[in-house]
Amino acid sequence: MSLPQTPARPDHGPARNGGPDSAALAAEPEPEPSPGLVARDLAPPQPSAPDHAADPASAPREAPARRLLGRILKTLVPLAPGDDEQGPDSMMEAATSAEAPSILNLRRKTVDDVALTRADIVAVPVTVGLQELVEVFRDHGYSRLPVYRGNLDEPLGLVHLKDLALKHGFAPKSAPRFALRPLLRPLLYVPGSMPIGALLQQMQQKRIHMALLIDEYGGVDGLVTIEDLIEQVIGQIDDEHDESDEDLWVPEGPGQWLVLARAPIERVEAEVGLKLTGGVYEEEIDTLGGLIFMLAGRVPCAGEVIADESGAEFEIVEAGPRRIKRVRLRIPGREETEAELSA
Repeated sequence: MSLPQTPARPDHGPARNGGPDSAALAAEPEPEPSPGLVARDLAPPQPSAPDHAADPASAPREAPARRLLGRILKTLVPLAPGDDEQGPDSMMEAATSAEAPSILNLRRKTVDDVALTRADIVAVPVTVGLQELVEVFRDHGYSRLPVYRGNLDEPLGLVHLKDLALKHGFAPKSAPRFALRPLLRPLLYVPGSMPIGALLQQMQQKRIHMALLIDEYGGVDGLVTIEDLIEQVIGQIDDEHDESDEDLWVPEGPGQWLVLARAPIERVEAEVGLKLTGGVYEEEIDTLGGLIFMLAGRVPCAGEVIADESGAEFEIVEAGPRRIKRVRLRIPGREETEAELSA
């Protein structure tokens, strides 16, 4: 992985190999990573450096670079307790593992992999009233909302909660006549096949932090924010509005859970301690509802029970014409096992 080049800070000169500035670099506190630092690591890999074994004078040059690499990876990759002394080699191994968030995701993942689906997008028409708009912001906890004319396939831009508050406050009844168009900010429009690193760089350059995924016909397929992209490098970023696991499922007894269909399949598997379908659809689904749809080949009706080859059973508690909403997940035999263990 090539090291990103950043300008020297004005309060000290650039570190020179083997000189006092090199020691100062090691003693300084670790710098905070920025999206710019992450995004600039997108250049194609360079040819490996020549072997310095025959040139001892050039060997010390590696030490500052390796220390810097270690500091960057230590910041970006979460460590387990007791791993504070890992060196650059072990840090690189952790950064490239399949389980950890990784800077390599900037190249190997596409926008399709991380975007919110069209069905889950919360957007408002340009004709929305002030009071209704405030309620949408309040109910969903977002700071930005896409704005469209007619339907979502005709997006006009986005409205930021900060702009709304500064212009109109939060007293709709006393506010003057409301017009949303003057508050609109631009959106980015990108294909789902775009690498997330390229989109992160574009968002940084244009200072636009929301993008809509567009298909070949110009229709909207999904939505992605800069937070979604950064999470692929540094891990989950939870705020006060994010759903916790307790919001996604409720244990109802031994071997039984009431689960929202939008719950991520990996988190459901971790909760129940069972690999559903043996990973057959691993590359095609993200949520429990998606798994059930793949198993049934359609949207099942409320009351239906769909069996999985892993032994789990999915009882449809609530479903609409186009999507599953709530599911009761049962693992037959788990009740007796847990009862025997507790006896």
